[in-house]
Amino acid sequence: MPASERPAKPTPEPATTPPTPAAPTPAASSGRPPLSATDLPTLRPPTGPPRHPTDQLKPNVLAGRISHGGGGPCYTLVTDDGQEHGLYGRDKGTWPAGTWVRVTVGPAPEGVECGPGRPLGLLRIERVA
Repeated sequence: MPASERPAKPTPEPATTPPTPAAPTPAASSGRPPLSATDLPTLRPPTGPPRHPTDQLKPNVLAGRISHGGGGPCYTLVTDDGQEHGLYGRDKGTWPAGTWVRVTVGPAPEGVECGPGRPLGLLRIERVA
């Protein structure tokens, strides 16, 4: 058989030693803090529903239902806890009674009376579903 048709002899691979596992490196060298030797604290399951609202609204943001609405500039808002707020805001649109809204409020303008409840200036109003 001619040399060009003979299968090539396998070339023996050089002997290598298996890699040794690297020794663990200290946590400081990896840039991560060391793991804690204690268990993480866990919260117990709640014993019942919360006693107070848990939504974290900003103090100048209120949500509720328009009880006296119309084309403005005066509206009355009743929040979920039953508090009434007399809102004054020019050019805020028509909001019929019964509409659920979220409002951003500020100080009431001087000399303006908009019905029952705490007087507030209406800065922004939006419908909520």
